[in-house]
Amino acid sequence: MASPNAVATTSTVTINIFDGTRRPFPAGKNILYTITDGNQKQWIRKEVGSPSLTATGLPYFDNFGDNYCVLAFADGFQQAGFVPVKLSPRQSAAVDLMLIPKDPQFNFVDAQWDAITVRLPFLASGVDDATGRDRYGMLMETKPKSLAALLNITTAMSQVFLPQGTPLDYIKQVIWDDTLAQDRFFAWCDPQLKAQVATAAAQGKFAPEFAPWLLHPGSTASWKQIQFGEANVQLTFHENDQQSVGGLPCIKLEPDIDYYKDPGAHILLEVLPNAITGGLTNPEVVYVLRWIAGRRAGVPEFAPPYTIV
Repeated sequence: MASPNAVATTSTVTINIFDGTRRPFPAGKNILYTITDGNQKQWIRKEVGSPSLTATGLPYFDNFGDNYCVLAFADGFQQAGFVPVKLSPRQSAAVDLMLIPKDPQFNFVDAQWDAITVRLPFLASGVDDATGRDRYGMLMETKPKSLAALLNITTAMSQVFLPQGTPLDYIKQVIWDDTLAQDRFFAWCDPQLKAQVATAAAQGKFAPEFAPWLLHPGSTASWKQIQFGEANVQLTFHENDQQSVGGLPCIKLEPDIDYYKDPGAHILLEVLPNAITGGLTNPEVVYVLRWIAGRRAGVPEFAPPYTIV
């Protein structure tokens, strides 16, 4: 008989797979699951035709070895994973991952003009309805990645709670030009937003980016959200660029979402590769990373008004 004071030496984790519509992945498709501990020893690598796998008997080390990495892959889909998954015998863990097709397509059925201007009224600022509708439709048709990025960023901003409101409450007008790209957009905002973000940073919700003008030419200040391991919102201010919107003197704001929280990883694994290849941060990857990070953190679901199919 085991001693009543015996310490359990194994842990359990359940991996659940979802698709780009944020629904459970269809059953019957073979999924390759891989589980590796913090010592880089692989414990599970098996292919099963189920969107859920519960792994038991995983060693408990009571140290960094319990920082497991879980991965999932299916033929025709992009691999997804999460690390670290801290395992403990005291409570089983659950990880939700998202698999999207290797050649993903955007479904903007929930982001049509009449609906999106209720959700994001500043998209219609400064123009009549017909002009706004036309330029938005052109963006959806010719630059779907840019629209996906805008919806990713604004959805994430709506979940950032400042001392007063969210960053969306301070945006007055989007700048509709070539800077509306697949990795960021520019907008005119109430200058009070900078003070709100600075206060949130003092409360531990953001970290300042030093010398932000190096990666954001013309900027004067920048802070990045530090809530998640990946896909945090960054708010960069260009205070020397000013314009009046509806009689309010505004400054230029540059919101974006990077893959990585760590500045070094961001430069080495995102900025430099993009500079070499001419690529940009991919909105599909941001969509997946932010959704997984939110599920892991137990916060309200990251649900932009579009899906990936």
